[in-house]
Order: sequence, then C-alpha cells, then structure tokens
Amino acid sequence: MNLPTAVAIWAAMVGLAAFVGVWNGLVGRRFMIALGVAAALFAFEFFLASPTFLNRVQKILRTRGGTVAPLLPLFALLIYAFGVTGDWRAMLIGAAYVVVPAILVAGSTGKAGGTWEDYVSVLIIWLPLEFQWMYRLFPYPPQLTHTLAVLLAVSTAVAACVLLRRLEGIGYAVDWRKGFGWRVLLTFGIFAAIAIPLGSRMHFIAWDPTFVRVRSLPLFAPGILLFTAWPEEFLFRGLLQNLFSRTFKNQWAGLALASVIFGLSHIFHAPYPNWKYVLLATIAGLFYGHAWMKTGSLLPGVLVHALVDTSWHVLFR
Repeated sequence: MNLPTAVAIWAAMVGLAAFVGVWNGLVGRRFMIALGVAAALFAFEFFLASPTFLNRVQKILRTRGGTVAPLLPLFALLIYAFGVTGDWRAMLIGAAYVVVPAILVAGSTGKAGGTWEDYVSVLIIWLPLEFQWMYRLFPYPPQLTHTLAVLLAVSTAVAACVLLRRLEGIGYAVDWRKGFGWRVLLTFGIFAAIAIPLGSRMHFIAWDPTFVRVRSLPLFAPGILLFTAWPEEFLFRGLLQNLFSRTFKNQWAGLALASVIFGLSHIFHAPYPNWKYVLLATIAGLFYGHAWMKTGSLLPGVLVHALVDTSWHVLFR
C-alpha cells in the first residue's frame, strides 16, 4: 500500500463517517472537533501502514529522536478534551495513558523484545480498552465513543512500539506478497469447516442469513476490517504473540499463549461468563496467529479475521 492509496482510503472513511453523522443529526462544533480528532488519529496509524512512508518516518525519527512519536496522539487527545468535554481530569488520565507506555519502552530501545517494560506497556494500552475504561474519555458523540477509544489505543501502541521501541517482527506495514491470497482463503476455509459445525452444535450460532444484514455491509465490512480486525491483530499477534515467542524462544508457545488470551478477552460478552465464545475465539486466534507466524505480516490474519466476523454478521445469529 503506497501513501496515495492510504490517503484515498482514509479520505473515503472520514467522508463516510461525516455523512453518517450528519444523516443522524450530528452537527455543530463539538461533532466537527470529535470527527477531526478521529480523522487525525486514523491518519496517524493508517498512513504508517504504508511501507515506504513508515520507513521514511522511522529514518527521520532515528536521526531526530523517536521520543516525539507520542506527541500526535497526545495533541489529538488534548484538542478533544479542550474542545468537546472540558474535563481536565479525563485529560490528565488520557495524557498519562499516552505518555507512560512510551516512557516505559524508551528504556528498552535497542534491546531484544520481551522485556518487562514491553509487557507492562502493552497491558497499560490494552486493559483500559478491554474493560471500556477508555470510553469515559470520549463521551461525545456516543456513536464515536468506541471508535475514538480504539483509535487512541492503536495510535498509542504505534507510537510506543513501532516508532519509538522499533519492536521487530510486528509486520505492521501493509504489503501484498506472493502466496498471501492462498493463505487467506485456506485459513478461512479450514477455520469455517471447524467453527461452523462446532458453534452450531454448542448452540452458539444458528444459520439465519437476512437481506437486511447484507444491505448493512457497505458500512459494516470496512468498520470491522479497520476498527476491529486490524487493532486486534496488531495487539494479539503483532505485539503479544511476538513478545511471547521471543520470551519463550518458541513460536508455537507464543501462538498458543496469545490465542488463549485472545479467547479469554471474549469472556465478558453476554451471557457472562461466555465460555462458548472463549473456546471459539481461542480456536480463531490459533488460525489468525498461524497466518501471522507463517507470513510475518498482520495483513493475512486481518483479512481472515474480517472475513470471519463479516460472514458471522451476514449468515448467522
């Protein structure tokens, strides 16, 4: 993915969000600021997925110091706090959320991945999002609360782990290589052959395709791809599985442990505790993680993840 392509996709998504917001009656200064902050955070994380742009930024930061990397997420958060909520307590909490992971990993720069600072920084980024504590930072508009929280979390992780820490092996840049297509189709097909009978037998899913859900795909599919599949694969495969594999010096141990944690992260879905979801998500994590492990790129796992979630949305309940 070159930078012009990334900019075109970014502009289309921001334009779509603005249209949907106005369609739903969201107008005025506060909405424009919230949308602008979301657009800035999305640009920060998405443009850096362009390999040439990422390499260029990393070279600049190598000579001028990578400690400036967290400044854009921090400024975006401050603009939202001053322009939308005026809540200085939330502003301070959000600033700490952005800055502390960067401070932690700064001490590990140049070291092999898997230091205690790496793990603590990932926990600081992930747990507030997992338990929805981050939602309090972005109360308006409620339609953007989840998206803004995800964008801030991913941007914070990119600044700390990709730009400042320069953790190896994440596979963050989007580049399509030979064999990726077959990897995606094969992984999705085998997982579907396992998950559909198992999920049906456990009464977790039921066949129920509807035209209403098909009509929602133009909004649903890009949202799932960019704001669910990409962030989760970045966290659980690019960061956690990567770190576990380096700590235990074993790729399969990293795959198993990251997949179990990925599964357990779904336990809070109703009805709690949702062990059926945990089991199926753990199996899915094994397939997503295997795709990352074999390709060294987040992209194949992201596409499989998005296909699974989209198929579930359209064909099952």
